Amino acid sequence: MTDETTAPFAQLTTIRVGGAPARLVVADTREALVDAVEEARGEGEEWFLLGGGSNTVAGDEGFDGTVIHARTRGVERLAAPKGRIRLRVQAGEPWDDLVALAVSNGWSGIEALSGIPGSTGAAPVQNIGAYGQEIESSLLGVEFFDDATGEVVYLTREELGLGYRTSVLKRGRRGVVLTVDLELADNTVPGGVGAPLSAPVAYAQLAGALGVPQGARVPVAELRRAVLALRSSKGMVLDPADPDSVSSGSFFTNPIVSESFARTLPSDAPRWPQDPPEPDTVFDLPPGGVHPLDVPPLPSVEYTVKLSAAWLIEHAGIRRGFALPGSGAAISSKHTLAIVNRGGATASDVLQLATFVQSRVQAEFGVTLQPEPVLLGMAI
Repeated sequence: MTDETTAPFAQLTTIRVGGAPARLVVADTREALVDAVEEARGEGEEWFLLGGGSNTVAGDEGFDGTVIHARTRGVERLAAPKGRIRLRVQAGEPWDDLVALAVSNGWSGIEALSGIPGSTGAAPVQNIGAYGQEIESSLLGVEFFDDATGEVVYLTREELGLGYRTSVLKRGRRGVVLTVDLELADNTVPGGVGAPLSAPVAYAQLAGALGVPQGARVPVAELRRAVLALRSSKGMVLDPADPDSVSSGSFFTNPIVSESFARTLPSDAPRWPQDPPEPDTVFDLPPGGVHPLDVPPLPSVEYTVKLSAAWLIEHAGIRRGFALPGSGAAISSKHTLAIVNRGGATASDVLQLATFVQSRVQAEFGVTLQPEPVLLGMAI
């Protein structure tokens, strides 16, 4: 069913800023979700899909159109090969509820994504990731209402064009994710001994927290507890008692630059190569060999490198807890990537601080940080 109601974005998003939309429709079934989009399209209205509200920062003027709030819930188990688990998840299912369900059943593949707020339908849009794991590794595809055609289609993982915090859905293919299909590993062994194990630990900080080397596997529930503890220490778990959690999570993505540009940065700037090394080139030499000048040149390859946005922000002189004079917005006191609402902040406060951070990093390092949340009705 659908329900029309009124509420400002300040009540609908985790950062608690933003004015009211002209119209708010709540859809709690898949059919209602499709109907709401079709109705808005049929009337020529601007529309915006809102899930858990953890990745949206709306302007103080609100939105002159229809906001469709997806609250569809449900997880269906599908047929799967032996040792694998396939799930079809409604878009409005809270993401961390899904992770908790998987962990409680001993299924691995998304446990390092514990504590990420928001809805499951939003997860493939930006290919959510944390602690060395991305949804891409477990994603089969999504059921998608295509705004361009008005039809429901199925998009496979390959068709989604997933990359670092992006997909074709984030890059402009407009529509609504209705359901998400995932494939996980079933690590339970009937009659076996010991707890189900996680996927290999792929992130150094997480491995350190667990006291194991990278690549090790630990009980899946133990890994979830470690991830939640790490996220909580950074204010990245929604907690009414923690003012640093009143945010939209990481406000900036880690920039990806060319290797040659990365070399211009200070030597202690963290960096992670993004492309695998090229395989060795082998030439078939004729009998007697060839003259060195006749050997064809090796291809020139420009590698890309991911930088740490947090390091760039801190080394541009912006510390944890920093705020502009008179602003209700501040850098988290636990993590420089998050902008928090200290109480009474406006969207303009958030935007002003984000712009200041962006300009300082640009001036210091020549890197333009890009916002991770959706900015509705404003831009930096």
